[in-house]
Amino acid sequence: MHYLSLLLFVPMFSGNAQNAVIAPTMISPLSNFSEEWDAPKYQACNTAATASYMSEQEKNVIWILNLARVNPKLFCQTVVKKYPEYSINDELEATSYYKSLVATMNGMKPLGLLQPDQQCYNSAQCHAYNSGVTGYEGHDRTGSCKAKEYYNGECCDYSNADAIDIVMSLLIDEDVASLGHRNICLGSEYKTIGVSIEPHKKWVTNAVLDLHL
Repeated sequence: MHYLSLLLFVPMFSGNAQNAVIAPTMISPLSNFSEEWDAPKYQACNTAATASYMSEQEKNVIWILNLARVNPKLFCQTVVKKYPEYSINDELEATSYYKSLVATMNGMKPLGLLQPDQQCYNSAQCHAYNSGVTGYEGHDRTGSCKAKEYYNGECCDYSNADAIDIVMSLLIDEDVASLGHRNICLGSEYKTIGVSIEPHKKWVTNAVLDLHL
């Protein structure tokens, strides 16, 4: 499992959170980790359920992030601690980045839900698509993607296609000394999000998460 990611935090103007629209009960993307995540109360974390402009995996990235935010201790105990075995990476548990994630999530207070935003999605999708076509890694944009740019914090992840692997890659934040991805994903200041997962010329897949205040 690769954990190559890039981040960018850009102070901009604040945005208003959208009201969540919850679809009928759906199977939690964390069901395989613990049946506790199947509790009806966690359906509220599926804020992107009716966002027709996103794929299932893109919606699940938001759902999983919200689950981690609303119950970080349970997420740590049931997902983070099982992830080394799940990802077939026995060495992960011994890394300082993994250990610091465990400590962070065990000491966190619950955070608010991230709401899907189509302007954030358009920003993320343009960058993910163009990066994939050219094999680019980074945050710089030109042309139409520059015009669509809309975020206060951005995370780019490479080589992971499944929502759980994208989220865990960004939370572990291996080899990112600033832990910028983790800080963005678990930032209390962010209210809205758009996620795009696209093919990538070099890394097979890349995901872009654009978050707004």
